[in-house]
Amino acid sequence: MINEIKAGLETDMSKAIDSLKHQLTKVRTGRASASVLDGVMVEYYGAPTPVNQVGQISTPEARLLQIQPFDKTLISEIEKSIINANLGLTPSNDGNLIRIQFPALTEERRKEQVKEIKKIGEDSKIQIRNARRDGNETVKKAEKAKEISEDDSKKFQAEIQTVTDKFTKQVDEIVAGKEKELLTL
Repeated sequence: MINEIKAGLETDMSKAIDSLKHQLTKVRTGRASASVLDGVMVEYYGAPTPVNQVGQISTPEARLLQIQPFDKTLISEIEKSIINANLGLTPSNDGNLIRIQFPALTEERRKEQVKEIKKIGEDSKIQIRNARRDGNETVKKAEKAKEISEDDSKKFQAEIQTVTDKFTKQVDEIVAGKEKELLTL
């Protein structure tokens, strides 16, 4: 029984970690990163298509992102989509390429982003704690139904807490790494 609960917990908590990593890729750190454009969709033959599927994205310099569209007629459409995505980025095009210059972040903006990162991390911890609560409730119900003894219940809850601590520590490490990356000039 505990193995099934732990497997379910690890799955749920891994999803929280994956979600955290995905959300943190969208936080700008002052360096050019293609992942900033992940949510940007371009109208391509009547269907919304991700930018990375209509052009090649590259980072020739630390603060420059280039998009080379596969179809040159899409340049203005890609440019409009990036502006409308409200990423705080201004694309410029030369007819062949779209260049996006990443401005250096101010100290104030860096601090705001650190707060945002910590909030995202805290949201992930909440997901992890919710999974722990669900696991503990399952164990308590089994104890009430006399399926397991009180000693086993306490042992299972301790194991659930150990798994929770492991994932919470992982969240802290990921958030600290992103914070360090953001504050490094």
